[in-house]
Amino acid sequence: MRHTLPIAPQFYVTAPQPCPYLPGRMERKLFTALQGEGAQRLNDGLSKQGFRRSQNVLYRPSCADCAACLSARIDVAAFAPSRSQRRVVRRNAGLERQIASPWATEEQYALFRRYLESRHASGGMADMDTFEFAAMIEETPIRTRVVEYVDPETGALVATCLTDILDDGVSMVYSFFEPERPKASLGTYLILDHVEIARESGLPYVYLGYWVPGSDKMGYKAAFSGLEVYAGDRWQPMHDPEAFRAHAHPLVNDPIAEQVANISLPDTGTVRRRR
Repeated sequence: MRHTLPIAPQFYVTAPQPCPYLPGRMERKLFTALQGEGAQRLNDGLSKQGFRRSQNVLYRPSCADCAACLSARIDVAAFAPSRSQRRVVRRNAGLERQIASPWATEEQYALFRRYLESRHASGGMADMDTFEFAAMIEETPIRTRVVEYVDPETGALVATCLTDILDDGVSMVYSFFEPERPKASLGTYLILDHVEIARESGLPYVYLGYWVPGSDKMGYKAAFSGLEVYAGDRWQPMHDPEAFRAHAHPLVNDPIAEQVANISLPDTGTVRRRR
C-alpha cells in the first residue's frame, strides 16, 4: 500500500505597503495558501498563532520594523459585559439572528455598499464589485457561515458577519452593518452576539482580528473584558492596553526567517519560505 506524506505549506512575504494604522510605517504580510484536504486543520492551527483568513489565504503581519498588529480574541469564560454593553444587547434584542451557508446575496451587497460609503469610503474595499464581494463570501475551503441579523418588523437585513468555525472558537472574518442605525452600536452588538454563539456552541474563544495599540480604528476591541492578544509567540490577557505599546518599537520584531521557523504546523513537515 502506498502512503502519501503531507506537504508542508510554503510561506511568502508581500512587498511593503503603507500601513493603514500607523502613519509613516510600512506594512508587510506573511501568508500561505489555504487549500486541500488539510485546509481546516491548517486554519485551526495557524489561527491559534495569530493568523487570519482572507478567502483562500492565511496571513499574519510580519513587518520589518514593527510588531504592533496583535491578533485578538475574547476568552468566553472570562468575559463579562459592561453596563454599556448590556444596554447595547437590550437595544438590539428584537433582531433575529439567521445562520446560513456562505452564499452572497444582492441584499448583502447593498448593505455592504452602504456600510463602506459611510465608514470606509477611501479604504481598500471601496471599489469592490459584486463579483469580488461574492468571492469574499463564498470562496472558503473550511467551515464558514454567514450570520445575518434581520429586523422582524420590516424584514430588512441590518447586519452581516462572515464567520469561520474553528476547533476552539468562532472567527469573525468580516462584518458590516446598517450605517443609518448609529445609536444601535451594531458593531459592538455583533461581537457580543458572537460571544453568545460561542457559548451556545461550547467553544472557548471569539477571534476578532487585529488590535493595534494606539490606533483609533482598533481601540474599540480593548473595551471587551476577557480580551487576549497574541504577543511574544503566546496568548496573553490584556489587562492594560498601554503595556503593549512597546510592540510598535522598530527593534521589537524578530527576523522573518525566525518568525517562520517558530510557526507550528499540524501534521506537516518542515516550513518552507519564499520571498
